[in-house]
Amino acid sequence: METSRNFVITLGRQFGCGAREIGQLVAQELGIEYYDKELLLEAAKSSGVSPHIFEASDERTPKFFTSLWSFNLGYYSGALFASDAPIKEDNIYQAQSDVMIQLAQKGPCVIVGRSADYILRDDFNVISIFLHSSIEDRIHRIIKRGDCDNEKDAREMAIKQNKLRANYYNFYTDKTWGNSESYDLSIDCSKLGTQATVQFIVEYVKKRLSTGND
Repeated sequence: METSRNFVITLGRQFGCGAREIGQLVAQELGIEYYDKELLLEAAKSSGVSPHIFEASDERTPKFFTSLWSFNLGYYSGALFASDAPIKEDNIYQAQSDVMIQLAQKGPCVIVGRSADYILRDDFNVISIFLHSSIEDRIHRIIKRGDCDNEKDAREMAIKQNKLRANYYNFYTDKTWGNSESYDLSIDCSKLGTQATVQFIVEYVKKRLSTGND
């Protein structure tokens, strides 16, 4: 599949709706790359920062925290990180954004979360999708994959994680997390199921690319 600019499918998602599996399957169907946690590991590797720092600040709104690590700045200019200085999550966001842009420049891909739709909006053909599902479906998946072992904890985890994701997205963009107007397409995965949702997205992407409507 070819287009004048690299296309990127970005997936915003509610916690527990199965976006990771859906994203991976969509990427496989289209023969393109898939990035999720890989973004954090790539950003950490490129900047010399411990991956644990990126994990701790993943999709969190900015706050200061102090580190004892000594950093290798890699290809970054302007000293995003200093050896004894407090590290801003804004800087980690910038490092991750830089890596995201570099990965998207390599070719078409699927990127999950982390306000990718906003970061890549100017330089790529972004197809932004938000995935959500019923709370019952999310609770079931959260328990099944071992994040929690009971419905009460799973519900609380889903609510907490969605709040964190919403705060992060709303802080860094001029849009509203989960609002249908913020995305090209919003899908309730619990209505179609995983496989049908994947096929729906694939067909939508193919139609978008064939019409040339960026």
